[in-house]
This record gives sequence, C-alpha cells and structure tokens, in this order.
Amino acid sequence: MDTPKTPERKDVPEAMTAKVDVLVIGSVDNAAGTIEPSISLVRDGDATIIIDPGIVFDQRQILEPLEALAVNPRDVSDIVFSHHHPDHTMNAGLFPNARVHDHWAIYHRNTFKFRPAEGALIAPSVRLIATPGHSREDITTLVGTADGVYAFTHVWWHEAGPPADPVAADLDQLHVSRARILRLADRVVPGHGKAFVPGVSTPR
Repeated sequence: MDTPKTPERKDVPEAMTAKVDVLVIGSVDNAAGTIEPSISLVRDGDATIIIDPGIVFDQRQILEPLEALAVNPRDVSDIVFSHHHPDHTMNAGLFPNARVHDHWAIYHRNTFKFRPAEGALIAPSVRLIATPGHSREDITTLVGTADGVYAFTHVWWHEAGPPADPVAADLDQLHVSRARILRLADRVVPGHGKAFVPGVSTPR
C-alpha cells in the first residue's frame, strides 16, 4: 500500500520528470510604466505547457526561445493562466491548439469544462493549486523535475517580494498562500522576476 503524503508534501506532483525553461524573465518598472510577466515552458511526456503568455514588447521574445528549443507553437497542448490580469494573458493566441486552464475551468476552442484548479493534474509532473492573494482567483503551477519542485506563481512579484503586494486582493490570503508554497517549493518562478531558491529572507 502506498504511504500517504504528509500534510506538508500533499501538493507535490505525482512524478518528477518534467523539463522547465523560462522563456521570458519578467520585469516591472513603475517609473517607465512597463511590465512583462515571467513566461515559461514546461514539458512532461505528451504535455507541452506555456505558463502566463502575457504582454511583451515583441512577440519574438516568446517565439524565438521556443524555436531554439524546437517547439512549434501549434504543438503547445496547454496554457495556464496564474490569474486573469491582462499582462499575463494577452499572447495566448500564439498557441491556437492549446487548452487553457484557469482557476475554475478548462477552455478549448469554443468549449469549456468547469473544474476547480485545486489539486488538478495537467500531466503527472504538473499540478495546479489555489493560491489566492494577489487576486482572489490566483493559482500556482507546481512542477516536479529532477532538480526538485518548481512553483510558478504570482504570490511573489520577484525574489524580494515585495513583502506586501501593493495591489493584493487579500493580504491575509497572500501570506497563507506563500506559506503553503514554501513548504514544498525548491525553486520559485515569480510573476515578474527571475527564478529564485527560497530561503530565510524570502518574504512570508
């Protein structure tokens, strides 16, 4: 009989076989009025997944890294929106055959199927969990790799936090979501910054 997961590890994906590539390192510059999300590629078996295909200065910032990795946009099977702010969604149309996953449904062409994201598996190594805070509908994509568990999430904008999200829908929920992720993530890809290894200085 399988040993049940401890409460701290219950969110871990079922497998640890995915490959991760960050296509665009996110950024935000309030003074200049510019913003780009972290946009990532996850591959696990037959699943080719794009996370947060949002706004960029030039779509080549997304397409050229995919070409270098020999990934045809038409072969992308799934898209995940961490939430519905436009800066994280506006280039979803680059991937015409993909199913789109958000907090409560899966969409494909002109069809939709309601399902809560909490606990959903897109592939054996890719699990979605509900992590409200930045918005009330935020989800985090947990990805099992040979190097550990990656968390693709907007509960942090970047490695420094900020400690209190300035546009959070619910700061109390944000801190709960951060704690949940920190119990299992070996590496975090935040909403608008480079990937980081969480540590004692990571904002809770």
